[in-house]
Amino acid sequence: MRPETVIDGDGHICEPALVWTEYTSAKFRDDVLQVRTHEGVSDIYIEGRKLPFGGGASIAHACVPGGFAPGQHPTWADIPAGSHDPAARLKVMDAEGIDQALLFPSTHLLAGDVSNPAVAAETCRAYNDWISDFCKHDPKRLFAMGLVPMQDIELAIKEARRLRSIGLQGFMSRPERYSDLALYDSKCDGLWQIAIEDKLAVGIHGSFGSQMKSFSTGRYTDNLFYDHMIAHPFGQMAVMMDLLAGGVMDRFPGLRVGFFESGLGWMPYWIDRMDEHFEVMGHHTPWLKRRPSEIFAEQCFVSMEADEMSGLKWMVEKGLGHCIVWGSDYPHFDSTFPGAYVEASETFEQVGADVATAVVYDNPRRYMGVT
Repeated sequence: MRPETVIDGDGHICEPALVWTEYTSAKFRDDVLQVRTHEGVSDIYIEGRKLPFGGGASIAHACVPGGFAPGQHPTWADIPAGSHDPAARLKVMDAEGIDQALLFPSTHLLAGDVSNPAVAAETCRAYNDWISDFCKHDPKRLFAMGLVPMQDIELAIKEARRLRSIGLQGFMSRPERYSDLALYDSKCDGLWQIAIEDKLAVGIHGSFGSQMKSFSTGRYTDNLFYDHMIAHPFGQMAVMMDLLAGGVMDRFPGLRVGFFESGLGWMPYWIDRMDEHFEVMGHHTPWLKRRPSEIFAEQCFVSMEADEMSGLKWMVEKGLGHCIVWGSDYPHFDSTFPGAYVEASETFEQVGADVATAVVYDNPRRYMGVT
């Protein structure tokens, strides 16, 4: 069950030190998001302060396949070469049967924790320039999402204007609210307009470990098990409601938005629940003219993991098979490596070749804007 071309719609890189050294202006090198290793433990530092990660774990645990297994003590020096060297990444893709990949950050998923907007802007600019150069190694196979500093919406718009010119496919935001700014706020409209004009995809991608205000950080502060369990799906539920029920997609019908790394299991419940609320409480959202499921079907995408049979079947039966992309999550600790696509193909065998082709080829190309 392998289509002619397989696209990894949610892969990751791990940022090498040169992102915060060579690619960062000297003025900001001590303040931008970076990894520092001390006494065998690698931590993220932002604006000179260590970001608490929970339970004494190293950020490297999260960025090495199987990194949280008992007895593992990786540092940032142990991250796989395929996570930061483009030639090595292509070899990994070849071995895994992956032809093209859409890449997201790892440590820089936590860029929302930067408080100073100027530091946030430099953190994003340096990352974007580095990942652009990474993809230039083979622009027919390597694609990437950029970062914009949502800490200041005008700075975010300014950075978004650069992304198409440096070869990136779009930009991502965390699902949490930056300084309590909801994505349906009209202040964000300029950002969505740039996305449409420059044909940029919008990706919502969370992670555990962030200190941004959320359900997770308000309730679980010292256990990575709890944080990881809820950070992805709870965050995506909230931001999906903001974008769909908040009217963003109706105001910008050309916008393409993807929700990544939270799986499909929550989708049946959440899509049906939003539709139900539209039917019985729609007078509270008079700007909303379409059922949330209709909006999702026309403008949204969601990533699946390799073994999500029940969620995949529901999405297909609901007529949403064209909204799914598959992601390997390589090289994160909970990725299936080696053999991510082998496992995914076993799932696809139960729904057919047409679905497999849509999920690993047609859908990600449409999301990325690749013709």
